[in-house]
Parts: sequence; structure tokens; C-alpha cells
Amino acid sequence: MDEKDIRDLLEHVRGGEVSLDDAVQTLKRLPYATLDIARLDHHRALRRGFPEVICGLGKSPEGLADIFAQLCAQHEIVLCTRAQPAHIDELKRRELPHSYDPASQILFHAPDTITNRGRGKIAVVAAGTSDLYVAKEALWTARLMGNETELILDVGVAGLHRLLGELDRIQEAEVLIVVAGMEGALPSVLGGLTDRPIISVPTSIGYGTGAHGKAALLSMLNSCVPGISVVNVDNGFGAGYAAALHNRRRAEQAAQDESLDIATLFQNEKDGHHVAAL
Repeated sequence: MDEKDIRDLLEHVRGGEVSLDDAVQTLKRLPYATLDIARLDHHRALRRGFPEVICGLGKSPEGLADIFAQLCAQHEIVLCTRAQPAHIDELKRRELPHSYDPASQILFHAPDTITNRGRGKIAVVAAGTSDLYVAKEALWTARLMGNETELILDVGVAGLHRLLGELDRIQEAEVLIVVAGMEGALPSVLGGLTDRPIISVPTSIGYGTGAHGKAALLSMLNSCVPGISVVNVDNGFGAGYAAALHNRRRAEQAAQDESLDIATLFQNEKDGHHVAAL
């Protein structure tokens, strides 16, 4: 439940459509719900603008399904990162509606269309195809938080002409998420070519002294280009969330007549159309 839901509830009380007792019971359930394995923060959407997100790592299929079902009962959009096939099997067994993108391990439940809450487009720029799983985690996070997104793939510094060929598309974005493994040079190179805010994501892709992404992380942290932000290794979710906050309109500026077609986009990606704008 977010601020709009609370306002709607109070309007219904004022209009006599909801009794005072029913409204009190609804508000009592707002702060959090206690399960055997979790305390679910239902006020997160009110404070942060987006509901609590589930991290699938370390959760049993049964436990994750319990949490997912409870959040779906309270929120229009529910997001889970790092979901595993066993989690999906349990959701199917319980016949809980859901969508799952295996490439990013993103599990979600959302209406077919959601409100566009962004000021502009968020572009996810990935150095290599091997970085796709992290790039798509960032992509889906930003999308489900109500942003138009675009994926620009395989434009690493080993072939700089590929990056320059996409520069016009990149410049159309309001915020950039730049994903790279190996030596992690792409954010610095791109940062010297554009004035867009950059959130860089080091990935664990690489060999030997790459140290599972630490080399890329240190490279990005030590960039000589000012203003580049860096999240943790493989943290596409954190980058997508940060980009959505950067890009978000103020509540009074939200364009209610603009929507994002999540259902069509998800079907397109299932059919293999990875490079897509929504």
C-alpha cells in the first residue's frame, strides 16, 4: 500500500463507502506482517515509493512462496531477485500468478500495464554478452519501478567503434547504467563522452587476477571521470533501483495517462527479443 492507496481509503471513508471500523482494520495491517520466517515491511512503499523486494538467495522454496504470496496480497507489484528454478516450481505448485526471467533470475508479479513514473529513459549499457545476466537484473528492476528502459549490449572497449556507433541512442537516455567485467573500463570511457549520470556495475566476469570482479570494482572506484557512481559486484538490482530513484518524477508530476506495457515486453523477451525499448 502506497500513499495513493491510503488517500483512496480515506476518500472512501469520507464518502461512506468504507466503514470506520473496516478502515481501522486495514490500517492496522499496514506497518508489517509477521510470518514464521520474515517480518514483511508493508510501509516500505509509503516511505520509499516501491514495496519491499525479496532476495531469493538462501530462501527455501516454501519460505519464498509464503513471502511472495503475502506481498502479492498487499501490493500491485512484487519483485524478487536471484530466484531459482526450485522457487518457481513451488509457485507453480501453489498456482500463484507470477512471471520469471531465467536470464536475470528476476521473479515478479505485476499488472499488464503500470504507470510510467520516470522523467525519461534509463539505458543499460553492457560491455559484453557475458554481462547480460547482471544487465537484465538492472533492466527489470528499473522497468518494474516504472521506467522506460533500453538495453544496449556488447559495446565494450575492445571494439570502441561499437560504442561510438550507439552514442546517439545512449545520449537519449536520462540515466545510464553501465555494466562491465574484466578490467571494468567502460564506465570511464563512456563518462568522458556524455553528461548523463552514470551508475556503474562491475561484474564477476573475467580471469585470474580479475578476482571475481574486484579488479573491475577497483577500476570503477578509481575512475578519473568525476561523478560516476559504483555499486557492488554483480549488483544489477542496486543499480536499477538507484537509477529509478534518480529518474523518478515527483508524485505531483506523475503522468497518469502514460503507461508501460510490462506484459508485452515480458512476452517479447521470452520470444528472444533481448534488445528492446519499452
